[in-house]
Amino acid sequence: MPVTDPISDFLTRIRNAVKARRVVVEIPSSKMKLGLADILKKNNFIDDYSLIEDNKQNVLKVHLRYNNGVPAISGLKRISTPGLKVYKQKNELPRVLNGLGIAIISTSKGLLTDNEARSNSLGGEVVCFVW
Repeated sequence: MPVTDPISDFLTRIRNAVKARRVVVEIPSSKMKLGLADILKKNNFIDDYSLIEDNKQNVLKVHLRYNNGVPAISGLKRISTPGLKVYKQKNELPRVLNGLGIAIISTSKGLLTDNEARSNSLGGEVVCFVW
């Protein structure tokens, strides 16, 4: 069954796996999802991810991070949707929980966190918040 918003599907699968205390979640892969997983790994929200190549559909296997049974991801929120794109300039980039979380921004240089976009003086589409 085709998914109309793959990024929301990615975030929802991770959110549901965290609530169910799963260690690994499998998600259909794309370049955007690989970029999101890479940012989550760099910011210590997930332990690791791997790409399993198949003839039909590549699968992204995400290993979630837990600290003494407490998940590293306490919340995910999709900001820009297919029906309403949210763009911010470099001086309007949002802060998530006063710096405790990250905003993932799609810029001309690729996917960046809000801090990286600010340091590179880039604006772009606000994809999601993670805290």
